[in-house]
Amino acid sequence: MNINDLPKKISVFPISNFIIFPKTTVPLNIFEPRYIDMINNSMKTNKLIGMIQPMEYQTTNKSPSLYKIGCLGKIISFRETDDGRYLIELKGLIRFKIINEVETDNKYREFDVNYKDFEHDLKNNNQELKFTDLELIFKDLKSLFEKKGFVINWKALEKQNLDETINALAMASPFSLEEKQVLLEAENLDIRKSKIAEILKTYTHDLYNNNTLQ
Repeated sequence: MNINDLPKKISVFPISNFIIFPKTTVPLNIFEPRYIDMINNSMKTNKLIGMIQPMEYQTTNKSPSLYKIGCLGKIISFRETDDGRYLIELKGLIRFKIINEVETDNKYREFDVNYKDFEHDLKNNNQELKFTDLELIFKDLKSLFEKKGFVINWKALEKQNLDETINALAMASPFSLEEKQVLLEAENLDIRKSKIAEILKTYTHDLYNNNTLQ
């Protein structure tokens, strides 16, 4: 996919403490009427929606302030349940930056966005995965996953390339909303690995209390 082919205006799905990275796939259970409408409209056009985090946990129906950086995803699987929910799989394509919100009659929110700082997200990272190196980098992460009750198939990760593996672990990690946003906004893979290591130090030193990386 070429960056010039991407839509300049997108609908967004804001979810607290949930991110999607390029080259990762996540399942979503869609049940709110406004987001049912969003998926319907997306399926009729380009099957693209933006995932982004609100800047605080949503406790009211007011439109929350959003972080400026999110990730564009493409619906690659769609199924409607007997009770009217949509079960979809969304594949991350490229990060985007919000420019401004668009006035619309839709119940969901739409934004003008640009992708110019993230064109490299569309490229494949040909760096070979050395799993022994990955285990060394993430030795504390494996311990944290186990303490939080997360089950990771580490052997399956050997079959992925490096960027897919790092992004999948960052996305699945039991980190806070703010920490996950730090990882999403990391400029490249090396910085993201470093940020994960920094975050893990706070968990290790504070007996796995959920302290936020500033």
